Amino acid sequence: MAHVSTVILGTGSYAPERILTNAELAKLVDTSDEWIRSRSGIRERHIAAEGEATSDLAVAAAKAALADAKLAPADIDLLIVATVTPDLTIPAASCIIQHKLGIRTNVPCFDLNAACSGFVYALDTAAAMLTSGRYRRALVIGAEKLSSITDWKDRTTCVLFGDGAGAVVLGVSHEPGVGLIGTRLGAYGDSTDLLCVPKGGSNSPPSAESVAAGDHFLKMKGKEVFKIAVRAMEEAARDILEHHHLRADQIGLVIPHQANLRIIEAISQYLEVPMDRFYVNVDRYGNTSSASIPIALDEARRAGRIKRGDYTLLVAFGAGLTYGSALIRW
Repeated sequence: MAHVSTVILGTGSYAPERILTNAELAKLVDTSDEWIRSRSGIRERHIAAEGEATSDLAVAAAKAALADAKLAPADIDLLIVATVTPDLTIPAASCIIQHKLGIRTNVPCFDLNAACSGFVYALDTAAAMLTSGRYRRALVIGAEKLSSITDWKDRTTCVLFGDGAGAVVLGVSHEPGVGLIGTRLGAYGDSTDLLCVPKGGSNSPPSAESVAAGDHFLKMKGKEVFKIAVRAMEEAARDILEHHHLRADQIGLVIPHQANLRIIEAISQYLEVPMDRFYVNVDRYGNTSSASIPIALDEARRAGRIKRGDYTLLVAFGAGLTYGSALIRW
């Protein structure tokens, strides 16, 4: 059978117009620009406008990716959306996005929830479906309106998160040694309580009491998450490099999930890859969960940080606790 690989045909991203700076946050909660930057590296984040939903962010990013790929919505025959903040619990955000973009009705559309690792999970899922031969072009989107589940009175979490979306258009290639070379995915299901929204699901349906208690907002045990995140991302990166017989110094660019600059610096140190080979934009966006990697990927491409023949390593970690890595050769 002829070799088939998944390749990225186009990238796009979108961030809401409104920028919330650390100085503005300091007026809402007991914090300061210095406190936030020293602990996370974040100086500002984008916040969706009133009435601007996750699907709106996703559609804007998708249109940019389609334009970059020189394709139309009619050319897409698979849509996967990674998100933890869909417009509604039911139906999936992907179905709303399908309608807004004008994608054909005979195209499968579904959401995928792996939190901050969501885009890497969705990339792997789309690749498996494309290389099966049943689909030709996929649109994969990571989109989040985390401001909708952020407790703006909790200074330990509200300083970290932002809104945005990133998208890629995927196709297939018969050229050997290019495209998505491999992925590594996993989860620590024994640590679900470290990063979660405690109430609102089938185990604890919404109630007046749960809303009043703020149990529908993101809760995080930061120190514990930090430790596991560094270990999991380092292992996911090392594992995929070893499997494909590559040294860390052969990677042109590492695009990590943009959760915290200190996590990225720790991974740089453990992998012995200098920070100038990491793409970092956490200072401008904060943590946008599943949108984080595709936004960074789009920015890196447009800035000329990725060239044909380069290896790019994506590595992520999120609630679940999920983790994953993906290796791309352009």
